Amino acid sequence: MQNGRPRAAVGCRVSATRGSACQAAHHWVERVVVTPPVWHRLRTQDPAGCDARYSRDMSGCGRTTVVFDETLTDYDFGPTHPMSPLRVDLTMRLARELDVVPTLVDAPMADDELIGTIHSASMIAAVKRMSQGTVDAEHGLGSDDNPTFDNMHQAAAHVVGATVEACRQVWTGESSHSANIAGGLHHAMRDKASGFCIYNDVAVGIQWLLDQGATRVAYVDVDVHHGDGVEQIFADDPRVLTISLHETGQMLFPGTGFATDCGSGAAAGTVVNVALPPGTADAGWLRAFHAVVPQVLREWKPEILVTQHGCDSHLEDPLAHLMLTVDGQRSAYLSLHDLAHEICDGRWVVTGGGGYAIVEVVPRAWTHLLGIVNGTPLDPETETPPGWREYVRNDLGRTPPLRLTDGREPVWRDWSEGYDPELWLDRAILATRQAVFPLHGLMVTD
Repeated sequence: MQNGRPRAAVGCRVSATRGSACQAAHHWVERVVVTPPVWHRLRTQDPAGCDARYSRDMSGCGRTTVVFDETLTDYDFGPTHPMSPLRVDLTMRLARELDVVPTLVDAPMADDELIGTIHSASMIAAVKRMSQGTVDAEHGLGSDDNPTFDNMHQAAAHVVGATVEACRQVWTGESSHSANIAGGLHHAMRDKASGFCIYNDVAVGIQWLLDQGATRVAYVDVDVHHGDGVEQIFADDPRVLTISLHETGQMLFPGTGFATDCGSGAAAGTVVNVALPPGTADAGWLRAFHAVVPQVLREWKPEILVTQHGCDSHLEDPLAHLMLTVDGQRSAYLSLHDLAHEICDGRWVVTGGGGYAIVEVVPRAWTHLLGIVNGTPLDPETETPPGWREYVRNDLGRTPPLRLTDGREPVWRDWSEGYDPELWLDRAILATRQAVFPLHGLMVTD
């Protein structure tokens, strides 16, 4: 048992959410374990060939920033809601104590004109009308997932402004990498809030980049939930590539994001979905990532990379059923960093996202992320600082994690080693490659 829920395993029943991010249903888990003859681990690109878990040459990162101030913790649905701003506060406290926070930039508040590049005037007006406990079902406001609160518009507009500022930092060359860990609200639609997301800060940021003249923006989403809002908003725009790796919509909210959803017309191939079976752990998730993401990004050649880093794929997360560790998530962050440098000269905009193990997981995962953004990746064996532990223990009454690692070495079997059609995981990967690779001139079987 983990946080009162069963761990996914062969033949075991797990709770899953589909219609709502907070409601549960039950489904059977199919075998997802891979037993390969050859395993791969992420390695550093420096000449020493050191293991990337411990050492990495990031001297080429240049100036890096994180857009943050205390206004971003005002995005608060209340003390019983899973998406607590405490996770952002704990991350910043931990990252500061470990000295990996990039240069701080204040979070501006987005105005109506900027938000209106994505959201309808009626949506913005509805959010502005909201106060504690009010309801507007037409716009998705006042539900269990999206309870209303005083000054909701201002709080959500600050998140949007922070992500747009991160985009501006990178696009203008002021920063090579810039992060907004309070952002990544990827479920919000043009006219409706959804899945804890009021305004879609990522979509507004991408639209801002397009309005500045960007012609090829790539968005990679590693949240456990499908990045449906961003995908839907740009599904017909051939200038935006969206890639989402998530637990299958057969089992989990929002119930979308299947391999055959890959765009159409001029935008065919610019939507990429890898729908993973519940129970997928580090090895399977990294196998899927490396079988799809690098190939598509290299072929598409974006000018800038925008990424969403929900860490609710962790085995301790209470709202989903993947089984990643912090070590596996860190491996994915390192790979995305490397791809940004390889493909788009290091132009990398980073956002947070989901993650509801707010003490045990989120601060560690996102502190690793900020260290990578900053060009100072942390040794996974790093201990959490005594001051941070004391705050968690005494002020929150919680038990703090002792190290930044879960004690796992992230390894995976490369797709080139072959696949097993009996495995749900491999069938899912193959389905994505079959649907998308031909649209990019890539070989399905390579």
